[in-house]
Amino acid sequence: MVRRSGSVQGQDVVVKGLGPLQGDLTVPGDKSISHRAVMFGSLAKGQTRIKNFLPGQDCLSTIACFRKMGIAISQPTATEVIVQGQGLQGLQEPGDVLDVGNSGTTMRLMTGILSGQPFFSVLTGDDSIRSRPMGRVTEPLKKMGATILGRQDSKKAPLAVAGTGRPLQAIDYSTPVASAQIKSAILLAGLYGDGITTVREPHRSRDHTERMLTAFGATIRQSTNPSVEGFFSSIESFPTLQGQDIEVPGDISSAAFLLVAASIVPQSQLRIRNVGVNPTRDGIIEVLQAMGSSIQQENERIVAGEPVADLIVKSASLQGTTIGGDLIPRLIDEIPILAVAALCAQGKTVIRDAAELRVKESDRIAVLAGELRKMGATIEEHPDGMTICGFQRLQGATVESKGDHRIAMALAIAALVAEGSTTIQDAGAVDVSFPGFFSTLKLLQQ
Repeated sequence: MVRRSGSVQGQDVVVKGLGPLQGDLTVPGDKSISHRAVMFGSLAKGQTRIKNFLPGQDCLSTIACFRKMGIAISQPTATEVIVQGQGLQGLQEPGDVLDVGNSGTTMRLMTGILSGQPFFSVLTGDDSIRSRPMGRVTEPLKKMGATILGRQDSKKAPLAVAGTGRPLQAIDYSTPVASAQIKSAILLAGLYGDGITTVREPHRSRDHTERMLTAFGATIRQSTNPSVEGFFSSIESFPTLQGQDIEVPGDISSAAFLLVAASIVPQSQLRIRNVGVNPTRDGIIEVLQAMGSSIQQENERIVAGEPVADLIVKSASLQGTTIGGDLIPRLIDEIPILAVAALCAQGKTVIRDAAELRVKESDRIAVLAGELRKMGATIEEHPDGMTICGFQRLQGATVESKGDHRIAMALAIAALVAEGSTTIQDAGAVDVSFPGFFSTLKLLQQ
């Protein structure tokens, strides 16, 4: 059962488990791909039509920023976007500050794009964005010749980017962590370089940037034998990008909450259609299957360069597991809901190598552990993860999302297996990535 009260933005939602989840549904378009489609469409020549766009707050911030730089972007419907691209050199100096809201993807990727422009710009965002680390992006961009000024030696927003109009210096750069946002920012700056820019990572991060830029016409090379070459992506400068028709697959990070819900609520069965199953993003499926979840993929196909499938999930008895190493970049956004799955599994689950969770929309390790403890959970925190013993009985409680969409949804799924009702404060945060999440959950409980 799902009930709402209060305003949309700061609303409280009451969730109570009422039995099995049953249904055949789709989830909103992939957030990472929706961002990139708008950005790359703006840098391409001609029209880009985007279908199944995610109309969440973060992606709308990306649209607003590019409109301020002179790009005509229309939305015939909430999930269809048409971008009139002006080419790599077609952006105009914005007349105002570019506000990314709560979107870290917009902030970091646009810093790379703006580094190659011949004009001045300022990027800022909400309190969360202004507290998040930017040094791992600004440092390599400065090595490329970008002029970037910001708080704490350019490690915190707002960031001022002063373009020179000259090509940036191509670099061969090794990132300290596997991060698609860091990698993408450097590759996008490499579009405006003086040669081939290469980014090397300790593990492979999600590759939506490489796939989509290739579809638009960029020349990109990736490692084919990582055991010998390591993980790298290279891009040639100043390609001619051409507008494309893009159909955004369903977001696996959104589907993850329903995959776990159907796994832990007895007698549940769901079919989730048209989900992106990019191998750099499908760690959630691998881990849940290792825990004993019943997940099958059907109707596998390629859509706009991205692998897509229907996912069929049934309730199952789960076992604890260890999550770490090169799995982490493939499921970093799904760890909050995996923690909920761990509470319902037999045995112990250990999550490690996930210190990046500390600098997301919230400190997801501390916030998730703290809020689940209000429901009676016992969770041991570590600097880079947590240890969770399974078969824990949860009690309904009043909990808070702390403005983090993934925390809000994880708490809602935990509430489905708790005794009594759970009130989630500031539940409107879910609109960042899954507008209509609570309505969907309610329909599946009928």
